[in-house]
Amino acid sequence: MDPNPLRIAVEPLLQRLDQLAAIGRTDGGGCCRLALTDEDRAGRDLVVRWMRDAGLDVRVDAVGNIFGRREGTHDLAPVMTGSHIDTVRSGGKYDGNLGVLGGLEVVRTLDAAGIRTQRPIVVAAFTNEEGARFAPDMLGSLAYVGGIPLADALAAVAIDGARVGDELRRIGYAGPEPLGLWRPHAYVELHIEQGPVLDVEGGVIGVVDNLQGISWQEATVVGQSNHAGTTPMRLRHDAGYCAAAIGTFLRQLARELGTHQVCTMGQVELHPNLINVIAGRARVTIDMRNTDEALLQEAERRLAAFLADLARDEGVDIATRRLARFEPVIFDAFIAGRIEACARRLGHTPRRMTSGAGHDAQMIARIAPTAMIFVPSVRGISHNPAEHTEPAHLAAGVDVLLHTLLDLAA
Repeated sequence: MDPNPLRIAVEPLLQRLDQLAAIGRTDGGGCCRLALTDEDRAGRDLVVRWMRDAGLDVRVDAVGNIFGRREGTHDLAPVMTGSHIDTVRSGGKYDGNLGVLGGLEVVRTLDAAGIRTQRPIVVAAFTNEEGARFAPDMLGSLAYVGGIPLADALAAVAIDGARVGDELRRIGYAGPEPLGLWRPHAYVELHIEQGPVLDVEGGVIGVVDNLQGISWQEATVVGQSNHAGTTPMRLRHDAGYCAAAIGTFLRQLARELGTHQVCTMGQVELHPNLINVIAGRARVTIDMRNTDEALLQEAERRLAAFLADLARDEGVDIATRRLARFEPVIFDAFIAGRIEACARRLGHTPRRMTSGAGHDAQMIARIAPTAMIFVPSVRGISHNPAEHTEPAHLAAGVDVLLHTLLDLAA
């Protein structure tokens, strides 16, 4: 353990987290800043101002990703850190924001200490990580690494009917820079865990060395609306029942495939949505995740077979549409090892972890050595106004990020 390591000042970090969370604040202390809305524009403007105040060279690319670059002493590939500032509708103030503002605090701390690094350090804020308004999620980082053509990214349609390209122009963030502006030497992302493991175990630092694969689908069931009182049960083509059956099947599927499989039916829409009318149409979203690609494919096969059987048995039509599909990611062993070593130097006992949530890091891992740092989420709560991480844990995470970036940029 280093007896006198360089550390960040936590108060400026807490103040900036609070100021950013005030944009789109909701009841109960939460935050709603859906991607490319007016609230997102205001959040972006604030982050860009802070980056410029810190002396960073700010660039915006064609899909709205924001980068603040601190030059190094040598013209080398940069070390990159960051995350996102868009939220879900029921978001908290730490998810994504900590990674961006933590990276900014690293830069401020290095400046205050008069430390220059050989490699440049870039702080990134990626567009539409959450996928709460536009699918797929992690759209900005996916486009950055070439995983989706720019034209397709700009054509993505929101839940409110708007298009990414139109909204970027409207809020002034259709940037001039090309996608893939810099290929990082390494990428390290700091994030709250969004799960209960560190909090339950009393840990402070998680070293994330792998991340679950994700399969998002939308299923639309077309049956027949009819009178709820006069239609015998045996003669119904009930889309509402089918939606409920899909939810029940997903829970059973997760149990059968084991602890690494999780399944969620997150959205349900029924039509005509009246108490005394059998639903003639239903739309549901399906989120399936697993750390094992073979098991995730098995889950997809079993779901497809179930939907075919359900359609036949109930006399309905069921159509599916893929919203997003990402394979599990194994992060770079060397970068994870550097995070672990820096955590130990700072007096922590790090824990190796799997991420159950998707992150921009999984996209950047396609083009650069990548790993993540987790800090605890109290009671494992996230995507909720009650999301909270203790200030000491926030500071600990940024301190580990600081020393990891110093190691990688030296």
